[in-house]
Amino acid sequence: QVQVVESGGGLVQPGGSLRISCTVSGSFYNIYTMAWYRQAGENQRELVASITSSGDTNYSDSVKGRFTVSRDNRRNTASLQMNSLKADDTATYFCKVDLQDLTRPVFVRWGQGTQVTVSS
Repeated sequence: QVQVVESGGGLVQPGGSLRISCTVSGSFYNIYTMAWYRQAGENQRELVASITSSGDTNYSDSVKGRFTVSRDNRRNTASLQMNSLKADDTATYFCKVDLQDLTRPVFVRWGQGTQVTVSS
């Protein structure tokens, strides 16, 4: 079993900052890409940022220059530092992880999400 748990969400004022984290635990051999998605209400879930095992990053245009994704391969964690937050950033943020175990070359696990609300 593999567990993916997000933490660090909350309420922040416009222009403020917040850092959310994702921790992976359980039985697996390797973690490939770790990615952050967000979903606001009934809208489609969208990719926010991703980072490969070698540290290559990718960002959506809406967060480029404001958000920074990072990971710690020894601790199986990823973080998303969010600066200059806007009301439009309000959403539930999900961590998606691509993994490998002894029987599956690639499989995917999602976390349950953490709520980020940007409001005055």
